[in-house]
Amino acid sequence: MSERPPEPGPEGRPRDWLDLGGPARPAADPPGAPEGASRESTGGAPEGATTRGAPAAGRFAGFSRAAAGIGARIGPAARTGFVRARAGATRLAGHPATRRAAAATAAAWRPAAAFARRVPWLRVAAATAALGLGLALAYTLYALTTLPVNGGLTVEPTASALVVRAADGQAFATRGVIKGAKLAPKEVPPVLAKAIVAIEDRRFYAHHGIDLRGLVRAAFRNAAAGGTREGGSTLTQQLVRMSYLSQDRTLKRKVQEAVLSLWLESQLPKDEILTRYLNAAYFGAGVYGADAAAQRYFGKPAKELTLSEAAMLAGLVRAPSQLAPHRNLDGARGRAAQVLDAMVETGAITAAEAEAAKRAPATVRVPTETPVGTNYFVDNVADSVRGLIGTGPADATVRTTLDLTLQNIAESVIARRLDQDGERRKVSQGALVAMAPDGAILAMVGGRDYADSQFNRVTQAKRQPGSLFKLFVYLTALQQGYRPDSTMVDRPTQVGEWEPENYGGRYRGAVSLRSAFAHSINTVAVQLAEAVGIPAVIETARSLGITSDLPNLPSLALGSAETTLLEITRAYAAVAAGAETVEPYSVRQILAREQTLYTRPQTAPTPARDQAARTGMLDLLSAVIREGTGKNARVSVPAGGKSGTTQDSRDAWFVGFAGDLVVGVWLGNDDNTPMAGVTGGDMPALIWHDFVTQALAARAKAGKGEAGKAQLGKPEAARSAPAPQTASIAEPDVDPRSGQDVTSRDLAGRAVLRGSPAVVDTGTLDFDGRTVRLTGVEGLSGRNARELGRYLRRRDVACAPAEGGAYRCSLDGQDLSELILFNGGGRASADATPDLLAAEEQARSNRIGIWRR
Repeated sequence: MSERPPEPGPEGRPRDWLDLGGPARPAADPPGAPEGASRESTGGAPEGATTRGAPAAGRFAGFSRAAAGIGARIGPAARTGFVRARAGATRLAGHPATRRAAAATAAAWRPAAAFARRVPWLRVAAATAALGLGLALAYTLYALTTLPVNGGLTVEPTASALVVRAADGQAFATRGVIKGAKLAPKEVPPVLAKAIVAIEDRRFYAHHGIDLRGLVRAAFRNAAAGGTREGGSTLTQQLVRMSYLSQDRTLKRKVQEAVLSLWLESQLPKDEILTRYLNAAYFGAGVYGADAAAQRYFGKPAKELTLSEAAMLAGLVRAPSQLAPHRNLDGARGRAAQVLDAMVETGAITAAEAEAAKRAPATVRVPTETPVGTNYFVDNVADSVRGLIGTGPADATVRTTLDLTLQNIAESVIARRLDQDGERRKVSQGALVAMAPDGAILAMVGGRDYADSQFNRVTQAKRQPGSLFKLFVYLTALQQGYRPDSTMVDRPTQVGEWEPENYGGRYRGAVSLRSAFAHSINTVAVQLAEAVGIPAVIETARSLGITSDLPNLPSLALGSAETTLLEITRAYAAVAAGAETVEPYSVRQILAREQTLYTRPQTAPTPARDQAARTGMLDLLSAVIREGTGKNARVSVPAGGKSGTTQDSRDAWFVGFAGDLVVGVWLGNDDNTPMAGVTGGDMPALIWHDFVTQALAARAKAGKGEAGKAQLGKPEAARSAPAPQTASIAEPDVDPRSGQDVTSRDLAGRAVLRGSPAVVDTGTLDFDGRTVRLTGVEGLSGRNARELGRYLRRRDVACAPAEGGAYRCSLDGQDLSELILFNGGGRASADATPDLLAAEEQARSNRIGIWRR
């Protein structure tokens, strides 16, 4: 049987195995074209090259674009290398020597082909092998020629990261991707380089981008270890994947990765590849790059890493989200131990050095994770930063006004009250904001659970304020000559067709403005508004910071217009401070790369023009708590405020001031359904009372110098000193009259531990290495312990010895054991007293905490 002649190719030439297809390049420039034009348009083939190089260049266009894409990341020299590689490929495909080699190869195979024809099974095997080889070659060429310019990735600008610090300078939250500073090869700490090579790519300095031997070895070691002990891909392959290719697990991507890795190894020295890998790797917690990871987890630059810290970082790159030490410290330490063993096996360190590092494992020296409740505040900060400096190109650090102690108190009092009464009173949501009289936001709770809803009910929710709006009516009247003792008549009142009613349907006759405001009498407020004029009331509200729509309607006097909790609280802050207006703020300073981008001016609010009216208004606000609807908000210091309740109890508010704090509280339901008879004077006032009592005590304890003496109206009151961090035997607090030590000993003369403890489990605390077991609580670990830890963080706990070696501890005057059992955070143990057993039974009946199931 005669062989079939080759199929004619372009220009009548036979098509052989070197012809890769595609349009053939003209043999000469077209008439009228500039000399050399055809060479430029087909990849710059040198004069004298055959026309068979053009189809190859066309097929390799995808590889050329890929080369240009990755070349842009690694510099001009590399891009030049790509161009040369492409030109070389083109020349090689069309060179006469290549064609002669192909012909010689075909001649060499003719005897084998003849033998195969005589032995049928050998012919089948040879054909199968040839087919497989051909398919593999074809697929490789396909993978290269289909490389997109960006590897299939959509490259988008990454927003700069935001590191958020509290008023005391403590970093407590981050937003965005932290990339940090880029290390140069000589700045990479040797201990980190050795750790990465040992665990990820032991033959990094021996291979040329692909390590088949290492891949097989890693498979056997991982199978023997029962887990991922050693990586299979080389560091070069991982760098190509991170920098250019997508994460698709396909054969085509693997082929592309292998070829690009070989090319990259030919262009860059090993130390440069390793450095670029460390600068690009993800280490968890939104952190990219070794230096940023060292700062995030250990509070130091990469060059200062210890052996145990370097081992921990090296162990993260395989599973950063799962092993990130701010969430899984035990897992990160276990992986670090594997890295140390690998370093011993490779000879990077001695066995003794590894054992010493294992005995002193790395410790995370920065906050473990963003406290969940602070996310509402951090959202507000992020919005403020964008408004102040826009979206900057570099990571920024912002110093805020947040007092973490007050934030913890705010979260706890809201949660406790809603857990206790929310279901029964049909209340599903609550919000609280605390600020200094100058507008500095000290605490913000935007909702019951940020994980369930990121909607901020302090800044975003617009609800009817009810009687809170009477502040503007009465202040307008005082500005127009009325006095707190001026008399009005509480009687049925009608404005047009509208006839407002008092709560409870009662009328009191002649009453003073003080009494009418304290008892929130609606008819008097409407009469006053009509007397002074609704436009004047609106003007007063605007001057105090209300920006929401305010319709010129008689019902505005009773709070029919919607506003936010932050707006109404800032208005009360201005009145409390005797200021013209107060601007709420959460940002004090913004820094980026050691440069100050913004600093808030240290200016006090402008004093109000009519101080007599403001003084009269303070009289009325004080009467609310002293004798009116705000009795539940009474505290041990002079205070003033106002309750607000809307129709059908859809909204309940209490806003007031005491000491150097102005605090607003709102309760309600997001779907605007009615609550079960909740008024501003009960649950909101109780929450306000609990928060203010604990907050003032905490601030007095933290500010033992001038800061502790700051009073209402002084901006300095917004700053607070950090709460105690470690436990100690309490210093004697001597009664000046008797000279007796009244706090450092209990009645039996035993020492009392005080401090902010770590939580081992919900029944065990750790005071700086001293373990304390709580009386009556069988502790739980896991989520319950983490929640208790967040609750106790930076809060002062006092523990006195009890029977059986246990301790009875108190927090803000409450028994801690009872608090834990009441909230379903543990089970009563054998030594539980009757009051603790009753607390557990209450939690069980209410299906709280562990009893929810």
